[in-house]
Amino acid sequence: MTFSKLCNQIFWASTNDYHVTDSVDAIINNPYEVKTIEYYLYLKNWIDAVQWHFEDIIRDPQIDPVEALALKRRIDKSNQDRTDLVELIDSYFLDQYKAVLPHADATINTESPAWAIDRLSILALKIYHMQQEVDRKDSTEEHLNQCRTKLNILLEQRVDLSSAIDQLIADIESGKKYMKVYKQMKMYNDPALNPVLYAKK
Repeated sequence: MTFSKLCNQIFWASTNDYHVTDSVDAIINNPYEVKTIEYYLYLKNWIDAVQWHFEDIIRDPQIDPVEALALKRRIDKSNQDRTDLVELIDSYFLDQYKAVLPHADATINTESPAWAIDRLSILALKIYHMQQEVDRKDSTEEHLNQCRTKLNILLEQRVDLSSAIDQLIADIESGKKYMKVYKQMKMYNDPALNPVLYAKK
């Protein structure tokens, strides 16, 4: 099985599992062994699913400002968890191919495998929710046709992205490409780097 196929299977299962309750407060029941790559992929998509719905909720024009602020804090934490997991998944690839000697003319990719996999996880959610729009019974035919077109594009995008991920992994494995991971440089969460925070000291 290719790595992208593994990702797509796990992401789709996680997306469907989340929507059993469709609640941002639902307890995750990760079916995979802790610290395996499968476990991290499932967790990654679950976090993405929760954040997807956080973003829906906070756009409610009638949301209470106090609730909105609390939700913004949850979104910030979710973003941090998501970034941490991407770096963890990249660490998996770094370990997998640490013995590979890159060719003299090896090149670096514009993004690491895990950041491409991050986009594949988001695509699973886009496809799920666009399918929901296609299946709506209370919408106009124009809306349904637009959503069908978008759904077909998303499905094509998943095929293309999956192929690109598998090719990138194969190139790293063969030494044609090499990985170089830059750890997160987020500044707004750091009291030493965010001027709004350090000005209050």
